[in-house]
Amino acid sequence: MRTTAIALIAAALLAGCSSTPPKEEANYATIASNQFVTANYKAADELLKQLSGKLAADKPLIMATVVNIDALDQTSTLGRLVSEQISTRMAQGNLKMLEMKLRNSVYLKRNQGELMLTREIGEVAQNHNAQAVVVGSYAETSDMVFINIKVVQPQTNYVLAGHDYVLQKEGIVRSMLLQR
Repeated sequence: MRTTAIALIAAALLAGCSSTPPKEEANYATIASNQFVTANYKAADELLKQLSGKLAADKPLIMATVVNIDALDQTSTLGRLVSEQISTRMAQGNLKMLEMKLRNSVYLKRNQGELMLTREIGEVAQNHNAQAVVVGSYAETSDMVFINIKVVQPQTNYVLAGHDYVLQKEGIVRSMLLQR
């Protein structure tokens, strides 16, 4: 009995000495990143709904990098990751997404501060037999990031689908905008 009482007292003392649990920052990072992924996946899901019946099953789409609307020749970690996640989700939706990073034959250069992609998108799409290109831009305010995503038919420049959404500019989102 005495041994049990000593063990209980020792356990209580050790519990009192343990450090306080970490702040919710670790949980915040997990939640914020999940909200980021969720927002991007919802945007892609909306595009998939709008594209239903509009695309050929055997032709791919190209995902362009989401760019800063105030400087179309610039992007950030946020823009690149939004592009990656939207492309991933659209592939999960059974669209053939062409992974451009693996293509050695594609070279998009800058010309007078503007990405050549905007001028030569029809040629790039034709060379890769792509039926559409997913493009996007983002705009920053002090506390929000507004994102616009469109699926464009490169031969006609017709917008086949589009979606706008907003992310709160805090924590992870803010840090991704700082990384150019």
